[in-house]
Amino acid sequence: MIASGYLQLMGRYNRWQNESLYAAADALGDEARRENRGAFFRSIHETLCHILWADKIWLSRFTQYPPPAGGIPSSTALHVDWAPLCEDRRATDDAILDWAAGITDEMLKDDLKWFSGATGREQSRPCWLLYTHFFNHQTHHRGQVHAMLTAAGAKPDDTDIAFMPGL
Repeated sequence: MIASGYLQLMGRYNRWQNESLYAAADALGDEARRENRGAFFRSIHETLCHILWADKIWLSRFTQYPPPAGGIPSSTALHVDWAPLCEDRRATDDAILDWAAGITDEMLKDDLKWFSGATGREQSRPCWLLYTHFFNHQTHHRGQVHAMLTAAGAKPDDTDIAFMPGL
């Protein structure tokens, strides 16, 4: 099982990595961000939308955060324009940090029940497992974005958590 300090660390890591990727993507311009690069969610923009959508859907299960519209297939269109995507990302990262700060080790022992649109049925899993999945999902897709950015000539920061500023 994880400890609550892990969630707070991962919340900071999430923000650091998002700031890096969004800054690198911003330098590319809209056409390059939207180019189909053969990734699972095709483009940098669409993958960033999917990550944000997933963060919001999980936060809505963990807290009273409002859920995003649609499901996984439409997650890539969460924001059509770049500026609102960036603004929503920053606000959601704030919410993630606030949520993580409020988790106690005792709360990690609970189970969470939710309806999964992906499976079409109610699910129940330990909170510690779902919280780990939440951050793992972000890291997985951010790795795809990092690769697309690098291939496009952008220079996002290193992704190693051991080198995160402030450690």
